[in-house]
Amino acid sequence: MLQSKSFVRKTKQGKVVKVVREHYLRDDIYCGATFCKVCDVSGARLTPDASNIIVVDTNVVLHQIDLLENPAIDYVVVLSVVLDEVKNKNISVYNRLRAICSNSLRKFFVFSNEYHKDTYVKALAGETPNDRNDRAIRVAAQWYQNHLGSSSCVLLITNDRENKRKAIDEGISAETVESYVKSLGKPELLDLVVQPQSGDVNMEEVEDLRPSKRKVIYIEHKPMSEITSGLLRGILHQGKLRVNRYNPFEAYVGSESIGDEIVIYGRSNMNRAFDGDIVAVEILPREQWQEEKSLAIAEEEDEEEDVHLAPSSADDAPRVIDAKQGSEGNTVPARPSGRVVGVIKRNWHSYCGSLDPMPMPAGNAGVAHALFVSKDRRIPKIRIQTRQLGNLLDKRIIVSVDSWDCVSRYPSGHYVRTIGEIGDKETETEVVLIENDIDARPFTSQVLACLPPLPWSVSSEDLANPIRQDLRHLRVFSVDPPGCKDIDDALHCTALPNGNFEVGVHIADVTNFVYPGTPLDDEASQRGTSVYLVDRRIDMLPKPLTEDICSLRNEVERLAFSVIWEMTPEADIISTRFTKSVIKSSAALSYVEAQARMDDSRLMDPVTADLRNMNTLAKIMRHRRIDRGALTLASAEVKFQIDTETHDPLDIGMYQIREANQMVEEFMLAANISVGEQILKHFPLCSLLRRHPSPTKEMLEPLLRTAAAIGIDLDVTSSKTLADSLDQAVGDDPYFNKLIRILTTRCMTQAVYFCSGDLTPPEFHHYGLAAALYTHFTSPIRRYADVIVHRLLAASLGINKLPDIFQDGTRLTSIADNLNYRHRNAQMASRASVELHTLIYFKKRPTDTEARIVKIRSNGFIVFVPKYGIEGPVYLTTRADKGGEWIVDEHQQKVKKTDGSVSYSVLQTVKIHMEVVEPQPNRPKLQLTVI
Repeated sequence: MLQSKSFVRKTKQGKVVKVVREHYLRDDIYCGATFCKVCDVSGARLTPDASNIIVVDTNVVLHQIDLLENPAIDYVVVLSVVLDEVKNKNISVYNRLRAICSNSLRKFFVFSNEYHKDTYVKALAGETPNDRNDRAIRVAAQWYQNHLGSSSCVLLITNDRENKRKAIDEGISAETVESYVKSLGKPELLDLVVQPQSGDVNMEEVEDLRPSKRKVIYIEHKPMSEITSGLLRGILHQGKLRVNRYNPFEAYVGSESIGDEIVIYGRSNMNRAFDGDIVAVEILPREQWQEEKSLAIAEEEDEEEDVHLAPSSADDAPRVIDAKQGSEGNTVPARPSGRVVGVIKRNWHSYCGSLDPMPMPAGNAGVAHALFVSKDRRIPKIRIQTRQLGNLLDKRIIVSVDSWDCVSRYPSGHYVRTIGEIGDKETETEVVLIENDIDARPFTSQVLACLPPLPWSVSSEDLANPIRQDLRHLRVFSVDPPGCKDIDDALHCTALPNGNFEVGVHIADVTNFVYPGTPLDDEASQRGTSVYLVDRRIDMLPKPLTEDICSLRNEVERLAFSVIWEMTPEADIISTRFTKSVIKSSAALSYVEAQARMDDSRLMDPVTADLRNMNTLAKIMRHRRIDRGALTLASAEVKFQIDTETHDPLDIGMYQIREANQMVEEFMLAANISVGEQILKHFPLCSLLRRHPSPTKEMLEPLLRTAAAIGIDLDVTSSKTLADSLDQAVGDDPYFNKLIRILTTRCMTQAVYFCSGDLTPPEFHHYGLAAALYTHFTSPIRRYADVIVHRLLAASLGINKLPDIFQDGTRLTSIADNLNYRHRNAQMASRASVELHTLIYFKKRPTDTEARIVKIRSNGFIVFVPKYGIEGPVYLTTRADKGGEWIVDEHQQKVKKTDGSVSYSVLQTVKIHMEVVEPQPNRPKLQLTVI
């Protein structure tokens, strides 16, 4: 049966055109009930033990997805009209709903009501799309009831008052979410129910729970029409809100419209915005701007201090909460200060933490109101209702935010699930993974089905394949961290008769096993990268691939993708070639072993000779790169020694970089650049590259100020002048130069993946490497970006056809965006894992050690502890102090007592005591104090 659907749309030229589409209606779409006497039941999901079959409307899915994900909710019909609406309104919820529907253990059935001849409805004259969709949902629910008859009760679940009224008038059984959940006899499920919004059913029932009669705490957000107008007129400024990790009452909004960061002081000026929200900001009058020196580190006890009534005008806007003001002289220019007047896009998600300790209510029954405290200090406390308080007080739990009313001091949310006992290492590690959106679930059977059977070995077909060169005769070796099992790169260096060297970088041929469009490829694409925690690795690809089939292990034949150069003894590249290959590694060395071989003059074996030749070439290449302006930066990488049985940290220290590390890095950089040039030459519009934007002057300002305070002149005109300045920044302290480089690293932008068709060639530049072009090719076992680049390289050589996805620029851009998101999250998770294990290590080991001051603030300073690679705040004042005891000299980067008896300056060495304390329940922290 054929129907016509028509709608109007606007073209790129601004014309409005009418579009007519044919809409096919069918009579062979089945209901999904296994007990149906009429339909084909082969794909049915709804079993006869269901007392009710429930039909949910769009708003129930959008607002109650946490409830729907709970296994207690089953026998659900998801209508195609609901799926389409959810997809248009919230892609994240849509993906979660699709995941439930595709889970074979859940009884969710997708019914294509929009294509069934008995359930399709045409829009009536004057009917809104929303009303038409609500009617379509009711028609489908009615059809199900008539179709199944007395075999089952069909129930429409809706919190829309009008939709429920019409359903009942039309003879359809309908209930609210809350009343349906109550009927299940599982009170704990009520904790998952999001409270109804205004205009929904039962709003009167919850009105008493809402703080509607209390005084206004925050100003109302402006409507979007007013925000849009304000942005166009330059009165308002748009940007992402970033909350200071040391001070949750201080935030920044990077604004392109004024070319600077706007500082937001205090929760009232943040006006219910969360970290990561896209906000509209109004600049405050200049007299209310704060000097840089007053950006204090917030103390744990300050949590409740920043409470203000919403100002009636900008003139009443509260000042920063810090009472410890410095001197009037020697201040730097004030930065623009502002306040949030609207939220353009929310960044709310689920948060991990625990409940504020509180006494159990009398009788230990009924609904308890509790405050949830996130582990992330940047997140405000969240008010929830729970019927299981006794079970949750000692647990790490997940909570979602539902709303934040301007008369409520805290946002309102609901309990999602329990993670585990507070303080348990497994629980706290899961918190790290959840907070950074890391998928650590086991690989599905569909993904594992894509793997070749084990044991796997190179076949005669592989060796006979004309695209693959047999390089098993080469003396190939790998150099990796100790205990590395996922070895994705190996090297060789052979002296040629003409005095030159043949140098090869051999990379695991992952794309030989990961085909485009397979479940394995889709999973790797989503995960984006392997994640390295202190005590474990969360793989992007299943272990049989990462540790066996693809890993370039010692004395085992493996498939590789090779970059081979002929180089002169001066490290000039004469020629470059790329080939798929078969190799057999003759040694799998750790960095320490490789370094020991090079350093031991008694060793003259062939592998050691190859290592020394490669190291000689690498030093020349490195020197040449630095001459071009490449930066040698430093980071505070920490290395733990882990107990093999308990997995607790036994020792902690800075990660040591050796010449062997730098040698491997040099050839990996060279391979990535060579491959980048090759793929861009053949595919100028769809190559995946990596760029590192130059830092702005504003980003470098803190570094310049710090350097000037200690008498160092850094020239930041280019990466070359900065590199030269850093080389000259030496002091008596052997650690001084590394500290300056660490501070420089902090000022840099993030390197990012991008599609070559999205930018112009000058924007491809990699600032840190001083390279015009760069990509990632050398780690396909652990990075999906490299998998994409392998496919591009193979296509450029005529080995494989370029997959269809490379014709879709929008899709490529979204893949690059996901890779950047996943890469950053992996870095954050690694850091959080280091922080967790640092707390575990120092909990039983209070320690005195030396630290360097890296940032001065009005009530203390931030220090860096070289021995352990730890950074944290040291407080000079407490809330008990009335202020005025310490003065900040921003120009000299000093903080000193008013009587001049004690002073501290930036990069000064101080002796500190490190100890784990718990100033707030369930929030342990490493406290640093000056001895």
